[in-house]
Amino acid sequence: MGKLNIIDHPLIQHKLTKMRDKETGSKDFRELLNEISLLIGYEITRDFPLEDIEIETPIRKMTAKCIPGKKVAIIPILRAGLGMVDGLLTLLPVAKIGHIGLYRDETTHTPVVYYCKLPVDIDQRIVIICDPMLATGGSACDAITMLKDKGCTSIRLMCLVASPEGVKAVQDKHPDVDIFVGALDECLNENAYIVPGLGDAGDRIFGTK
Repeated sequence: MGKLNIIDHPLIQHKLTKMRDKETGSKDFRELLNEISLLIGYEITRDFPLEDIEIETPIRKMTAKCIPGKKVAIIPILRAGLGMVDGLLTLLPVAKIGHIGLYRDETTHTPVVYYCKLPVDIDQRIVIICDPMLATGGSACDAITMLKDKGCTSIRLMCLVASPEGVKAVQDKHPDVDIFVGALDECLNENAYIVPGLGDAGDRIFGTK
């Protein structure tokens, strides 16, 4: 079973509280999301393997630790996932970026795919899917399935806020994928929004509502 990792660092919780506040405007919302993405990204890369290399400091030669050229791909689910990319790139500046476009049908609440553009060597990379909200889990499950169909075998899902229903959906369908979130909220409401949540992340990032 994929592990649920709740990254409850005080800085993340403080910034998330500000993001939840309905009075927080788009500029501050974007900046906070970028900062939290960097902090969660620090944890999502914690188990990256290391190797020994020989270097020379200004004092003497030594054996030091280095990440052995691991290839990483950051895959935001459009459009809200775009708000998490820059924070991850601060940590992983040479990562390649792919995009998966999904939107939620407002009647059925199921995801509809409209775009997919991935690095050509995606199957050779550690993949980090990012989407601020893990609500029903439909978009995340579909994105993971699309990546597995491309040959990906190392996939991690990074979200800001998750519902228990969304976590269960991903773990049931993709038990090999670890999930990293800033908070696990109470439930979904009748409109499939996370409660208490923070509203529509895409609208709040881009100021479209």
